[in-house]
Amino acid sequence: MAVVSTSLAGAAVSSHLTQFSGLRKSFLKLDNATSNSTHSFFQNVDSHLRLASSNKGCRGVVTMAGSGKNGTKDSISKLVSDLNSATLESDVDVVVAPPFVYIDQVKNSLTDRIEIAAQNCWTGKGGAFTGEISVEQLKDLGCKWVVLGHSERRHVIGEDDQKAAYALSEGVGVIACIGELLEEREAGKTFDVCFQQMKAYADAVSSWDNIVVAYEPVWAIGTGKVASPEQAQEVHIAVRDWLSKNVSAEVASKTRIIYGGSVNGGNCAELAKKEDIDGFLVGGASLKGPEFATIINSVTSKKVAA
Repeated sequence: MAVVSTSLAGAAVSSHLTQFSGLRKSFLKLDNATSNSTHSFFQNVDSHLRLASSNKGCRGVVTMAGSGKNGTKDSISKLVSDLNSATLESDVDVVVAPPFVYIDQVKNSLTDRIEIAAQNCWTGKGGAFTGEISVEQLKDLGCKWVVLGHSERRHVIGEDDQKAAYALSEGVGVIACIGELLEEREAGKTFDVCFQQMKAYADAVSSWDNIVVAYEPVWAIGTGKVASPEQAQEVHIAVRDWLSKNVSAEVASKTRIIYGGSVNGGNCAELAKKEDIDGFLVGGASLKGPEFATIINSVTSKKVAA
């Protein structure tokens, strides 16, 4: 798993908002989705939501890669070699999240240009919790980030959002995942679900300084279905508006919100042009070094759009 985000200080965009004209009720079709499901998703959305571009702050862009349980020592060595030799945009924050058993291998061989994350952690201080990985152990391995709330942890394993506070208290940044199931989207509940998940994080943390929000519609993870750039932007700006109303305008302006869900080298450039898409959470495409480098460098599309 990998995260990509860029620092665009001084640019007209404020990575992880451009002028917003309202939540539209009609959009381009989702790739491989029906127009009926798209309509049902947005039919109950308020049309008056606004977040002006003048409220934006400078946000860096993040690209994060995460590959679940994928990989072997040999395949990871090849991927690390590809990333070490790649030419990457200098103002993109890049994070990779290898499986636990390979963190040390990656940390000891990957360029310092790229930071390391874990794919999960225990909810509190280490102790007699067989099979769990503590934040303290992650720090000992050199991890600076941890991915929390991923849909597979939520919906397959049944976890909640109660881990972020402890990780942050120990100085480990959090990639806080949110996103709706297909049936929730089709029922017009996308915003309700995402806002509920955001509230769980907000209730638990005292600061958002070291949090990146990752919007991953569950129906798009590994399916080949991708939200159109316009649809992804609408959800991102709605989440930013939620932060403005429920946390603070400053937090909303500064927090990076990245997109995940079948991101690849072919669709990343158009997604990157959207002002509230501050980077990507990349799955399968991050296992291919050259393609992942393409995704990282797609921030140039944002600069051109600005």
